[in-house]
Amino acid sequence: MGEFWVHINPPTSLWISNVIIIISSLTIWMALRAMKSGNKGLSMAMMIATLVLGVSFTLTQKAAWDELHSKGMGWTVAQNGQGLEAYRWNSLDKVSGEYGVDYYVHKDGKKLIYDDGEFYASDDVLLAEPITKKVHQQTNSNGSYIWALIGIHILHLVFGFVYLVINIVRISKGKINQNETISLHTNGMYWHFLGILWLYLFVFLFLIH
Repeated sequence: MGEFWVHINPPTSLWISNVIIIISSLTIWMALRAMKSGNKGLSMAMMIATLVLGVSFTLTQKAAWDELHSKGMGWTVAQNGQGLEAYRWNSLDKVSGEYGVDYYVHKDGKKLIYDDGEFYASDDVLLAEPITKKVHQQTNSNGSYIWALIGIHILHLVFGFVYLVINIVRISKGKINQNETISLHTNGMYWHFLGILWLYLFVFLFLIH
């Protein structure tokens, strides 16, 4: 499509998110295993731990969003010709950091050349024709994908939280017990799916694109 994409290094908080979501899959698996063994107390503790880890995951995601926003990803504000505030979505001219280290712009899979404040096509080795204006007129396609996909994942995570709370209550009331663990099993499958989905999105958004 000839779109410009910004490859940006993932914030540290997203790497922490990866660790948290993996550990949370382990704790919800332990909750099911404990209940099948008749250890209600341990199962309850592991479910609560999963909930706490899920909240921690969300907080690290929020920290990452804030950091990405500070680097020009997402909505940015600038003044138009009349001196009024104008909002732009993922404007490429607002992306900050050291080019080639913190981020770089590519088109059709080819990294643009950046020299002395100007962008050049990847094959313009003589730096004859800057395309900075064209770049700045476009939006960051990768940034749009980041915000949309992470937002959708957080929405699914909310449903996971609701299911966790419901099952914690069910355990406390004895509705989930050693002989009735189907709710814990389905809860675990959903939670594992969320974890795998997030890890896939992370690789797709930050390591591939």
